[in-house]
Amino acid sequence: MQIKELSDELDCSEKTVRNDLDRMEGFLQDTRASLLRKPGIGISIEIDEAERTKILRSLFSNEQKTAEERLFEIAFQLLTSPKAITLQYWADRYYVPKTTIKKDIGTITYWLQRFDLEIVSKQRIGSLIEGPELKKRNAMAHLSELIPSLSNEKNMVLNLFFSYEIAVIKEALKSLQKKYSIGFADEALDSLLVHALIMVKRIRQKSPVFVQASERETALNRKEYQYAGWFFNQLEEAFGLRFPEAERIYFTWHLISGKRVEETEQVLQYDQESKVVVLHLIRKMGKLTLFPFEDDPILQNGLIVHMHSVISRIKYGFPITNPLLENIKKMYPYMFSMVILAIEEMKDKFGFDIPEDEAAYIVLHFQASIERLEGKRKVEKKKALIVCHMGIGMSHLLEAKIQQQYPDIDIVACIGKAEIMDALKEHQADFIISTVNLEKANMEYIQISPLFGLEDKSNLSRFVDKLKVKRNVQQEQNIFSSFIAPELVFFDIEKEHRYQVVEMLAMALYDKGYVKKEFIHSAVQRERNSATAIGGGIAIPHGDPAMIHKTVLAIAIMKEPIEWGNEQVSLVFMLAISKENQGEIRNIIGRIADFSESPLLVHELIAAENDKDFLRVLEER
Repeated sequence: MQIKELSDELDCSEKTVRNDLDRMEGFLQDTRASLLRKPGIGISIEIDEAERTKILRSLFSNEQKTAEERLFEIAFQLLTSPKAITLQYWADRYYVPKTTIKKDIGTITYWLQRFDLEIVSKQRIGSLIEGPELKKRNAMAHLSELIPSLSNEKNMVLNLFFSYEIAVIKEALKSLQKKYSIGFADEALDSLLVHALIMVKRIRQKSPVFVQASERETALNRKEYQYAGWFFNQLEEAFGLRFPEAERIYFTWHLISGKRVEETEQVLQYDQESKVVVLHLIRKMGKLTLFPFEDDPILQNGLIVHMHSVISRIKYGFPITNPLLENIKKMYPYMFSMVILAIEEMKDKFGFDIPEDEAAYIVLHFQASIERLEGKRKVEKKKALIVCHMGIGMSHLLEAKIQQQYPDIDIVACIGKAEIMDALKEHQADFIISTVNLEKANMEYIQISPLFGLEDKSNLSRFVDKLKVKRNVQQEQNIFSSFIAPELVFFDIEKEHRYQVVEMLAMALYDKGYVKKEFIHSAVQRERNSATAIGGGIAIPHGDPAMIHKTVLAIAIMKEPIEWGNEQVSLVFMLAISKENQGEIRNIIGRIADFSESPLLVHELIAAENDKDFLRVLEER
């Protein structure tokens, strides 16, 4: 290899490479190997296989990679290499058998399917990822999701870049927001940082993106293209690189898709498409839930800002993974179900499909609205500042929950971490409620989960002198007896797939005259869009309320647990709740959600021998 090749591959100067070679030469003096330097030809190591194996074992015994780290690095190498890489190369590098590497390649191959990328492997040539550059970059940005256990605390992708590169781009993003008076959510900033780092690396590797002419014209007319131009001027000066127009357009898409935290009039006015979609969604949700969502301007404004990002991510092919998806399904099963039903209709009307990871964030906006509409009058006493890293939807949800349950707390503002100092200059606050660690904060603060679970409520109560606020909503004890028909409770059901269970229960409802025939397809399609398991071995499939003649529950008790999305389910409540009974559905789903946290109760229900025993257990609890 030549010194220039090593310099380019390692992103360092040729002088650094020469210094390292001098150190390496000293290291090899104690071995049966020698470093050869031939001017005009390059550098090589003369060594036999036995000595090579011995040195590798010694090196890796000092810095052994875990299986997860090895998998992560192999995926990154495949995504960035222009040439095929052999199994032997990785076996030598990580000192593991080729069969282990082959298994790693299989895992990566399966993961890459979500990005429409394919690994092509040829004997004696090696493995190479085939697919568009845009999709390769998208996969690189989501590498942390390949191994969720490695991404709990920090985005592992950042470890693949130099600290000075990260610092330069972070500063440029910060200056960009200040110059153009825009604010991105913390997670959006992290995403922009990662994509910019990948962009720099791929330009150095001479792997540019390609943009269609029609997409070029659209991007050039967006104000975000101006933002991107200014941003890249900073990077060109810092890195000594030139960013082609296609790269600027590509980054413009990311700026358009990034989740905003500021609800400025400028943001709300420029996107008519998002406004039309949001108004339709709010009207549909109002009909489904009988809640006056149209009376909540905060919901409308927040959703317009959020929906703009959602539509852009779908349009430009930037999928997200919602780390709170399963928790949101379990904590807000009613609202999640209603949102999924509403966006199913939007697919035909607006021509795009909102995935469940995006839908879960939309749920937070509507849940926050409900808690604002139902919340008690705020009692001013302690002033608190909310610091939330997940955007305005989550911020509003936290604010609404705290205002409803803690009248002694007055929320003065909801901000991102970077805005704390400025916010404290504008507002007087007694303490901070934060979803992230604030070790350097000069004020008392409490850290809570973004979803504000039971433990968080308990901790916050103690934090504010153990104030306790009890909800006045009383649940009816016999709510189920009115909606359970003996002929719709089925025991010892054996099915191979959850779709078969849903179809069986929907057919029973149709046969007994409770629903229209179209309800069967509606319920199965709803299940295809998103698994309805809510934890605790329970699932709550359902269909369009417009196709229901009379409200009723159909219940299946499985003989053996069945796979239901990411969970095992033994108890299935099919909800056939008509429009006239939408007031009751929240209580019913709320009670069922409570069951999911009571394994002993679920066990008793599964053990019931007939419908009378089943109903008795329900009513006693």
